[in-house]
Amino acid sequence: MAQGRGSATRGLAFVGGLLAVCLLLGAADIAAAATHNVDWTFSADSWSQGKNFRAGDVLVFNYNPALHNVVAVDAGGYYGCRPSGTAYSSGNDRITLGPGTNYFICSLNGHCAMGMKMAFPTTGDLVSSPMARVIHRRLLLLAVAIAIATVASLPRPAAAVRPFVLVLSGDDFLKDSAAHPSLPSADSADDDEWDDFADDSPTADPLLSPSSWVPLLDPASPSASDDEPDSTADALFVAGARAMISAASAGDDAAFATAAAQIEAAAAEGHPGAQSALAFLSGAGMTRPASRSRAFLLHKFAADAGDLQSKMALAYSYFRQEMYDEAVTLYAELAEAALTSSLISKEPPVIEPIRLHSGTEENKDALRKFRGEDDEDFQITEYQAQRGNAAAMFKLGLLYYYGLRGLRRDYGKAFHWVSKAVDKGESRSMELLGEIYARGAGVDKNYTEAYKLLTLAAKQQHYSAYNGLGYLYVKGYGVEKKNLTKARELFEVAAENKEPGGHYNLGVLYLKGIGVKRDVIRACNLFLHAVNAGQPKAIYQVAKLFQKGIGLKRNLHMATVLYKSVAERGPWSSLSRWALESYLKGDVGKAVLLYSRMADLGYEVAQSNAAWILDRYGDQSICMGESGFCTDMERHLRAHALWWQASEQGNEHAALLIGDAYYYGRGVARDYERAAEAYMHARSQSNAQAMFNLGYMHEHGHGLPFDLHLAKRYYDQAVEVDPAARLPVLLALTSLWLRKNYADSFLVHFIDSLPEIYPVVEEWVEDVLMDEGNATILTLFACLVTVLYLRERQRRQVAAANPPQPDDADGAAM
Repeated sequence: MAQGRGSATRGLAFVGGLLAVCLLLGAADIAAAATHNVDWTFSADSWSQGKNFRAGDVLVFNYNPALHNVVAVDAGGYYGCRPSGTAYSSGNDRITLGPGTNYFICSLNGHCAMGMKMAFPTTGDLVSSPMARVIHRRLLLLAVAIAIATVASLPRPAAAVRPFVLVLSGDDFLKDSAAHPSLPSADSADDDEWDDFADDSPTADPLLSPSSWVPLLDPASPSASDDEPDSTADALFVAGARAMISAASAGDDAAFATAAAQIEAAAAEGHPGAQSALAFLSGAGMTRPASRSRAFLLHKFAADAGDLQSKMALAYSYFRQEMYDEAVTLYAELAEAALTSSLISKEPPVIEPIRLHSGTEENKDALRKFRGEDDEDFQITEYQAQRGNAAAMFKLGLLYYYGLRGLRRDYGKAFHWVSKAVDKGESRSMELLGEIYARGAGVDKNYTEAYKLLTLAAKQQHYSAYNGLGYLYVKGYGVEKKNLTKARELFEVAAENKEPGGHYNLGVLYLKGIGVKRDVIRACNLFLHAVNAGQPKAIYQVAKLFQKGIGLKRNLHMATVLYKSVAERGPWSSLSRWALESYLKGDVGKAVLLYSRMADLGYEVAQSNAAWILDRYGDQSICMGESGFCTDMERHLRAHALWWQASEQGNEHAALLIGDAYYYGRGVARDYERAAEAYMHARSQSNAQAMFNLGYMHEHGHGLPFDLHLAKRYYDQAVEVDPAARLPVLLALTSLWLRKNYADSFLVHFIDSLPEIYPVVEEWVEDVLMDEGNATILTLFACLVTVLYLRERQRRQVAAANPPQPDDADGAAM
């Protein structure tokens, strides 16, 4: 916050949350009251920016009541995810907006903590009549919730990668099929086009690419036990990278420098993994002067040699420079590698970067859920499963199957618990066990058994099972023969019941004209539904349509953004698991190194995590600088650069901190104008603190024109967005009134001097009062003064109760 605002806002908690996203199909117009159709998935407040909501407008929430609900809450419930108000659970709820800001959350399965919440500030008095005039203006709000997938009855990890919102109008679609430059062949139906049950053992695993650090972190990794390195360069790289990670963990700057020298020697011999690691060190300024140009060149060498992590870094560099022709090519390749390397069924890969902080504070609630088998909730679930609880068996199997909550993925344990749940008749387990058999996850593939189990699950109305059955009929696995008509019918049932895989697979049929008449526009709309639910192959497919201009007008920027979201699900994201595990064990040095490596690859959450650790643990020896440990200036500059990159990718808290850095001159030269730009960026994401700061800057003419009217507008916006800001805004408005009416008075000059007085008083308190010896003396002095005061007061009370008698006075005189 800007200087001088601290005393007014101290003690307030402006809690940063993950934005969620929604799909809106509807119409809007100028009207007395409007109806807004909200597809209540993992939705975001950001889609409402630039739109006006009036008291009396009607929200229609559409969602699956088996997975979600809608709870109207106050501001505290919204920011603290507390279901304190009226709950709705019909799946098609109509709620009228009242005056002020209206808050809604989903209280099921921890979804609110993932970002499933919305705030609607309204203007005007409550409209008594709901009548509205409507202009037919179709909007598609395409939202991509990165790394969020919904599993019935199982709370998922906190949203890790920030989602985004794309608004598509009818003009974004190509209406004429003849205009499509290149349609896919109707005769092709390759395995990699389909959603379910693809080969789980790719021939080339990018997890073990030359620059992968996984073998160095995981002793159980297949390549960790290789007998001999392929070359001297391999030996140097492995030894250097392993020593570097150990040195970061131990806080040994000398050992870190020695390790970096080994990596540099391997890079000189042309080892792509060493070149990639050296590029990371050069870009960050670790053991050498920071040089973005040298980092780029080294990443280019490694990428040309096939290193996928350097391709990630290069793609991100091109993306930041808006060089979309180059970025989209790299991200397309990486997205394809990500999809073919790991879990590509109806659930996206679950190795997710988890945000360590909420605002400036540690995100303890989220971190508590990622302690693996040490987590109390896991131990309770395991105990219940051992006691024969079928639901607990299913949940335990699900945790091991997807590797959730800090657990290592273990197909053997997953199969064990899911099989036991099926034996007890647990219907959800039938669908999951069918998938396990179809994919051959930890067992031999058995399509016949998969078909049997999926049929049983479908009879229990588990619609993802319909999707799986449709796939079996498309491929002719486990059934008498291929049957495209039956497959289409099954996909339609799944899609009608909001199963993302059903939307995706049905979209493939219409895109290629397999068993149906080709309809590219319908395929696009089906893909959009699946994208909204975070279906990774649908995101990839829509990116390809944007890139090639099939069904959608060619848009390389959006194609790049979509490909990037899929590429970040690749196996190289496993670094986040090791970084989180290190942080939870107190190994902050290792955590910041791994997060910094991921930040170099373009992960926003890793950028903010690394910056937050550098700010929070700056007094510890965790930051490796150009020569030895970081100086305070080096640490500030590195944290500033990381926050800046995170703010570019939509992190409002990062934008706020960038503004603070420029306002105060922390790690950078003081620049009020750049501070205002950063606050404007945070304000665009409905950040109340940024609005307050902009009001303050307008009030004092710091970096913005002196304008009391604009200052009041921003103060008012701050309290509309966050009612918790009411007190500081009241104080600010009082100051504003005094400034307007008594511009040159002593009181106004005194208020303006507070920012200069406050640090002096604070420093005096810390240096004088907080000193142990001084505090003792001051305490004794205060006690002495108190005793003297009490004795004096007692003497006066006694004197007042016993006034001198006149006779005594006369006698004394005689």
